Amino acid sequence: MKELEEAIKNLSQILEDRTVPRNIKEAVERAKNALEDESKELKVRIDAAIHALEEVSNDPNMPIYTRTQIWSIVSLLESI
Repeated sequence: MKELEEAIKNLSQILEDRTVPRNIKEAVERAKNALEDESKELKVRIDAAIHALEEVSNDPNMPIYTRTQIWSIVSLLESI
């Protein structure tokens, strides 16, 4: 699924960004792992990923461009 692959790629880019705080990277890692876990059905994986991203989306230490990326990924996942 193209949208899912794009979301995973975007999450990987956030993980590679050195300016992103560790706690935010941990949530992004959880979201990425949830999406890649093929032992669960797609809807469960997407819900888990969205939940992990929404937990940190209002973190005051998050760079603004990272917040925008996360909102974009959440929107992409919600459209699947």
